[in-house]
Amino acid sequence: MSNSIIIIPSRLAATRLPQKPLIKINNKTLIMHVYEKAVQSQIGEVYVATCDEEIASEVRKNGGKFIMTDINHTTGTDRVFEASQKLNLKDIDFIMNIQGDEPMINPLDIKKLNKISKEKSLNISTLAFNIEKNGDYDNENIVKVITKNKISNNSISEALNFHRVTKEDSYDNIYRHFGIYLFKYSALKKFVNLKKSKNEIKKRLEQLRAIDNNMKIDVLLANYFSSGIDTKKDLEEYINLLNK
Repeated sequence: MSNSIIIIPSRLAATRLPQKPLIKINNKTLIMHVYEKAVQSQIGEVYVATCDEEIASEVRKNGGKFIMTDINHTTGTDRVFEASQKLNLKDIDFIMNIQGDEPMINPLDIKKLNKISKEKSLNISTLAFNIEKNGDYDNENIVKVITKNKISNNSISEALNFHRVTKEDSYDNIYRHFGIYLFKYSALKKFVNLKKSKNEIKKRLEQLRAIDNNMKIDVLLANYFSSGIDTKKDLEEYINLLNK
């Protein structure tokens, strides 16, 4: 089976939760929570891609690997591609992008995405989960994905669109999207060489660059819930979950 690598893009310039990657959660920084989940998946080497020395120092201090990248990247995927080029990945065919604020991501779901995507030779794939609360539909911090068909543990479907805010009854097949993608290297290279699309800029969702340029994104159903940390409330909920 083709080889994979995980690259986690991370930067300090978050506006909603300043210094987010370095926030301590139970004596461990957010970026290291994500890094360790990625390592536990055992699908390949794990690197953090960052433009901030503070993040690099934190990863280094904890025995992790990192790649320094340009400060001017506006999306995580563009940062991931630069890191992949610097690594000179001759034997790597698949690159996984796990966003640096997804500490709940389950290593088994990382494995699932990697395994199925490779078996089916998917160009770009991602994970989603059933929406459990009505309030999630109009919460702009929870990205929703609309799929062509219903997805289950045994089926996947093409993403038709992504939204930040929707109405509950607007779509038949709507799911909570996770901040994780697996790219074939060729698809990642094509993606970053495309201009930002109008929808991408309007909705602040980089994956719409692919949709708007007819690059198919396949969606798999995750087995476990995950939620990104975007706000102070998200952070408090994650801490409460860990301390239960």
